[in-house]
Amino acid sequence: MKVRSRAVGAAVAGLLLSSLALVAPASAGPPDRVKGPVGKIDGYSAEIRRTAYGVPHILAADYASAGFGSGYVQAEDNVCIIAEKVVTARGDRVEAFGASAANVSSDLFFRNVVARGDVEDLLVGKADGVDAPSQQARDLVRGFIAGYNRYVRTTGTGGVTDPACQGQPWVRQISELDFYRTLHASMVRAGSRALLGGIVAADPPAPAANAARVGSTADVVASPDGTSAGVGSNAFGLGSEATVGGSGMVLGNPHFPWNGPERFYRLHITIPGEYDVEGATLVGDPMVEIGHNASVAWSHTVSTARRFTWHRLALVPGDPTSYLVDGKPVAMTSRTVSVAGVSKTFYDTRFGPVVIAPGSAFQWTAESAYAITDINATNNRAIDGWLALGRAKTVRELQTALDERQFLPWVNIIAADSTGKAMYGDHSVVPAVTSALAAACLVPGFGPTYAGSGQAVLDGSRTACDLPTDPDAAVPGILGPKNLPVLFRDDYVTNMNDSYWLANPEQPLTGFPRIIGDEAAQRSLRTRLGVLKVQERLAGTDGLPGTGFTTERLWQSMFDNRVYGGELLRDQLVAACRTTTSASASNGATVDLVAACDALAGWDLKTDLSSRGAHVFRELAVSGGIRFADSFSLADPVGTPKTLAAGDVRVLRALADAVQKLAGIPLDAPLGTIQTESRGSERLPIHGGRGETGTFNVIASPLVAGVGYPRVTAGSSYVMAVELGPDGPSGRQILTYSQSANPKSPHYADQTRLYSQKGWDTIKYTDAEIEADPALRTYTVSEGPGDCKDGGWRGFAQPAFASQGQCVAYFRRARP
Repeated sequence: MKVRSRAVGAAVAGLLLSSLALVAPASAGPPDRVKGPVGKIDGYSAEIRRTAYGVPHILAADYASAGFGSGYVQAEDNVCIIAEKVVTARGDRVEAFGASAANVSSDLFFRNVVARGDVEDLLVGKADGVDAPSQQARDLVRGFIAGYNRYVRTTGTGGVTDPACQGQPWVRQISELDFYRTLHASMVRAGSRALLGGIVAADPPAPAANAARVGSTADVVASPDGTSAGVGSNAFGLGSEATVGGSGMVLGNPHFPWNGPERFYRLHITIPGEYDVEGATLVGDPMVEIGHNASVAWSHTVSTARRFTWHRLALVPGDPTSYLVDGKPVAMTSRTVSVAGVSKTFYDTRFGPVVIAPGSAFQWTAESAYAITDINATNNRAIDGWLALGRAKTVRELQTALDERQFLPWVNIIAADSTGKAMYGDHSVVPAVTSALAAACLVPGFGPTYAGSGQAVLDGSRTACDLPTDPDAAVPGILGPKNLPVLFRDDYVTNMNDSYWLANPEQPLTGFPRIIGDEAAQRSLRTRLGVLKVQERLAGTDGLPGTGFTTERLWQSMFDNRVYGGELLRDQLVAACRTTTSASASNGATVDLVAACDALAGWDLKTDLSSRGAHVFRELAVSGGIRFADSFSLADPVGTPKTLAAGDVRVLRALADAVQKLAGIPLDAPLGTIQTESRGSERLPIHGGRGETGTFNVIASPLVAGVGYPRVTAGSSYVMAVELGPDGPSGRQILTYSQSANPKSPHYADQTRLYSQKGWDTIKYTDAEIEADPALRTYTVSEGPGDCKDGGWRGFAQPAFASQGQCVAYFRRARP
């Protein structure tokens, strides 16, 4: 574990970044490259080949130039998103967007992160991809920043066409430290950032504060894993026994936001002889995060594992900012930051920041307080990790990359390779709360909290309860690979955001610490449907020809829009509904149910555009109307429970609530007429539905009274069905909300129209496939000494130059 003075760490990191800024891009790539820049490169250069839907295929000689191409094309398409992410990580949202309560809170949090020097510390150390980012990762980032900055510098804010940031002063050149701070903000998404409000709100108690309450299951803090309201994922890894051709196949289907900083972006990066990966990344990240190379493919799903641990502090009597450790007082460290006239003092402990959670046991009283350890706050391994995945040739090599770096911040991995082997793993970053540690150190009263949610509340007064170091862990404080679930199969593995336990029902994974997830417990309707889709395809009982998967069959299965909750319960629900003509809603009003019963009876049990009545079942489910009479059975974990609790008053009450919420909307309306996404003047009909109903193709779109669902907020985003066949990768893919968030872009709506029609774009991996695309547009982006001439050096802000000569020297300096 790194132990150093914050001040020293920040100073060393500053020197390191300054020296990196003077390192020229690496020399040209190996001699076997077919296209693109050749010879000595005094700068950055990448060839961009844009195929249908604006997808960039980036060809470069080295990591720095590959990063340059990635940064430039992402700025072309989504400069406003990247700029806003940087503004957030800098703690400058109030300056850019106004002093709303949310912006003030965000800025206070991130300015404290900046003041602590967290990110600077992560850049100091041996550049091995574990202790600190490798030279390849630094080159990639340096190039990415240069590419982004070149776009901003040469376009100017007035030349930006996206109205979201056109002419805005917060769109400006950024530094490498800006990038790493933005990446760090993503790493802590499921930890300290999820608890941002509680960190900002934590203040020492008044002298007369009440004593702490005893914890209970009711005190579980809302899960920060991001699986609610349409955010999550589905994925299949199919082995030789599940595919017609005997090669591996992967379905990737992340359910992520359709707007904002967590949009995906399609791209293909090639460094000949070194790295050749097609897929998608989150906007602002330089490498592919979900995708495939020539022989292996992978996707991610949000994991159930917890990313932080609570530590209950026993406070020193009379001093609420000091706590006892092994009987000795330890003073909290404090730091005050200010935003828009609001000053906030943050308190840190040896574990991490003090946090409160309103309405729960996690309060700061005169006797106790709670701090969290966010285990991803020191995760600086992600860029190297994803680069390693892209270079792997088999799923076994994929596992090695995961074991060596343990970088996945909050996701599972589902993969397959050309040999026909499939893999599932939750090799994410998980605090080292072993079963033994939990037994010895959980705070009394919080046992149900841990058993129910995996949130560990540890005794912070004993060093014996510190997070231990697993012998095989990449870094201290996290579970090592031997304590993490992994499964290799020749048939299939799946994950739909439940825990690792039922990745394949034929071989349940058991015996792992509760902090990773639950075992032998009821699965969600979406998980059950996902497993059934594979089982029925292999048995030939899904209504499609033959048995086994092709990419065509996999795509059809993805978008068949089945609603498993409806398949199980609709007929029973209609029967119960027709025993009465009305029911009481939650507000006590009597609601007529006849039209709702008729709409449900005529529903085709799908969420296709033509499906009538699907929205009635959706609102019933959201209102808590899916209630089962039978119990979950370990003997049939996929098939149970399955019987409606027709006698439970909450079922028809939820239906009455649904009818009230849908007032003014025909209950038998086709889904495509009421669930839409606007693209300019277009209203595109959108298929898919909420995960609570048991819909596989998740689409989250808030209900607008009397209108329907006019805007998608999250759901199916980058969808990939790829086969690793003997002739290379092939298959289908789509980015549902299109490549650019800019309404002036030609690629603002094209893939969204395609999604509406259940269409797809073919995978284009080889030069021949790329060159054959009728929409192909090729151009080169570069930057070198020539950009310094004629006063060009004055335009560089990151790095900044004092003269033309200094600018030229920057590009021509030899690599150490």
